[in-house]
Amino acid sequence: MTWADAEQVAASPEAVAARLAASRYLADDSLATAVFLAIRLGKPLLLEGAPGVGKTEAAKAIAELLGRELVRLQCYEGIDAAHALYEWNYQRQLLAIRHAGEHEIDIYDDRFLIARPLLQVLRAPDRRVLLVDEIDRSDHEFEALLLEFLSDFQISIPERGTIRAETQPIVILTSNRTRELAEALRRRCVYHWIGYPDAAREAEIIMLRAGHVAEATARAVANAVQQIRARPLAKPPGIAEAVEWANAATILEKGGSPWPEAFRRAIGVLIKDEEDLSSIAPELGGIVEEALA
Repeated sequence: MTWADAEQVAASPEAVAARLAASRYLADDSLATAVFLAIRLGKPLLLEGAPGVGKTEAAKAIAELLGRELVRLQCYEGIDAAHALYEWNYQRQLLAIRHAGEHEIDIYDDRFLIARPLLQVLRAPDRRVLLVDEIDRSDHEFEALLLEFLSDFQISIPERGTIRAETQPIVILTSNRTRELAEALRRRCVYHWIGYPDAAREAEIIMLRAGHVAEATARAVANAVQQIRARPLAKPPGIAEAVEWANAATILEKGGSPWPEAFRRAIGVLIKDEEDLSSIAPELGGIVEEALA
């Protein structure tokens, strides 16, 4: 899909919201507007929020909306240029040199170049969307490298020269806000904060993404999860965990466990930290009973 096609798909925030919903992602007006502006202005989209609120899922839905492949660069402490840009396949180069004997060989040919996510997107910007996931887990040096990439959308390979994107790629960055990002990076992006949804919207999401969950179950799960997140947990459950809890409790109920016992027995798919489980256990019965009322 060309840039012009992308603009046509994202004709308005309302059109974006409708296309995202078709990809099973419910976006509120502010997120749909941020996606719309990022596409129309040709700027990266920076999505911040707590773990589990749906930032990565939003990127997947945006790529599906545009009919493009999602190329994901997962950031971590110590990530460097070789993992993000490119590297040479030294083993293949050495084998090629041995097989060539006295004949000349270009060891910097494409077949020896391993394209990492940034280079993959530069080579096909009209067919791919770049997701830089959890940029806050990388260090400041890598953030500076990424900022340089976003400034010119090009990569300089000493042995090959400069590779530039023929059209401007669509780039999405996510951050859990474990550290502050550089102001220069923030200024370059369209920014949106994704918070946990309210109970009504979370119930809609559960109904959309869960397998065969009744509406009453989805609403009960959403209400209970809202209360559980309000507790001082080390790892509050995300939306995906809420969907899993609804599915697991439904399976247990169909297998013979009555409500609310099914919810209590399935708690391990919602809370995944031993201290959090111990903390919430005395209150779980009351939370579930209230959610089912």
